[in-house]
Amino acid sequence: MPSILIFIILGFFAQLIDGTMGMAYGVSSNTFLRSAGVPSAISSACVHVSEIFTTFISGLSHLKLKNVHKGLFFKLLLPGIIGGALGAYLLVEFESHILDIIIDLYLVVMGIIIVSKAFKKPEKPREFGNYAIGLGVAGGFTDAMGGGGWGPVVTSTLLASGHDTRKTIGTVNTVEFFVTIAETTAFVALLQDFRSYTSIILGLIIGGVIAAPIGAYLCKIVPVKKMLLIVGLLVIFLNGWKLLQHAGLM
Repeated sequence: MPSILIFIILGFFAQLIDGTMGMAYGVSSNTFLRSAGVPSAISSACVHVSEIFTTFISGLSHLKLKNVHKGLFFKLLLPGIIGGALGAYLLVEFESHILDIIIDLYLVVMGIIIVSKAFKKPEKPREFGNYAIGLGVAGGFTDAMGGGGWGPVVTSTLLASGHDTRKTIGTVNTVEFFVTIAETTAFVALLQDFRSYTSIILGLIIGGVIAAPIGAYLCKIVPVKKMLLIVGLLVIFLNGWKLLQHAGLM
């Protein structure tokens, strides 16, 4: 029971941040699990099984609150599914630390751009271009490979490009449900039995499901400039921390 309570708390706060800011559930959960000694592929699989439930509730909440952009949804959907399934396969077969470092560097730069936008005068949001299709592939791929990355890669890039904050976060979170199903299906098909990690999965599910509607509501009411600042700082902190770990400084 004490063990599962830890994962419930972890799942709650990870999903609260993710639902509000459009990222960090997988990154924070996976970072904690890997630091506790859980193998990378197993850790990513556990996180994605739990995300089926949390992203479903989160997506429904964002739809109800009208935080979803239909055009962006369909531009991200199929590419995200393809990238996620491919990333899951490669994670089980291989493990690339070089890819992790490249992604972390990219996200730190995106975080800096987002923070800078929080101090600029509001601009008219840009239309969501076709480059979102390639972004969906990249987001799904890095999400499966790193146990988290869909939100940081897709949300941060779209926000840094000047797109509407709430529509971006709500849409990216809603598409994530379908991407997560694809990734989880691939992990279940490729990995050996991981039922011994049931307490991790259940804890993350319970905590995440409780937090999902709260995060979607906060996304609706938090002022845009504050949201951009928090998202940017969060991206810089999480990926800066990972870079320090890669360098052996943490």
